[in-house]
Amino acid sequence: MNMQQAGDLAEKILDDTFTAIVPKVEAQRGPSGDPLCTDFKNDSTGTGQVIRRRHVMTVISAERRGSFMGVVERHWKKKGYEITTVRPSKERPAIFARTQEGFEVTVKIGAEGQAFFSASSPCVTESEVTEPPRKPLDPNSPEAKGLPYIKSPFWSAETPVPSPSTNGG
Repeated sequence: MNMQQAGDLAEKILDDTFTAIVPKVEAQRGPSGDPLCTDFKNDSTGTGQVIRRRHVMTVISAERRGSFMGVVERHWKKKGYEITTVRPSKERPAIFARTQEGFEVTVKIGAEGQAFFSASSPCVTESEVTEPPRKPLDPNSPEAKGLPYIKSPFWSAETPVPSPSTNGG
């Protein structure tokens, strides 16, 4: 696999994760990276890594963060990803996982309820890699502040997710 193929797969991993989040959240691409891999002497190895990011612009309330993280974790497990670490913080939870191809995927919740996703490839054959398209941001827009601003009736609600009825009707 070369760096372009790794970038394409990282995008697919993130796209696939977002299709599993219901109700849907609004997200934008974050900055990408394509660092070269080096050996212990910091010499190039002829390989590189690709990092793709998404920032969720939907507010994830403190009451719904656990549910949001649960949706992502169940999806990743269903895909066969190995969950390597879970940070169970109520305010800033995070999940770290590894795909079968060796990609590291993460979701973290920030202080303002913004979810940050990333997919990082293992070191792969060095090649040119195109930057995925990103919407230009107006510096005065809410998106430019880097904080979530879209309210969701579900994900932004300040009540816990209702439990399914247990009385059987």
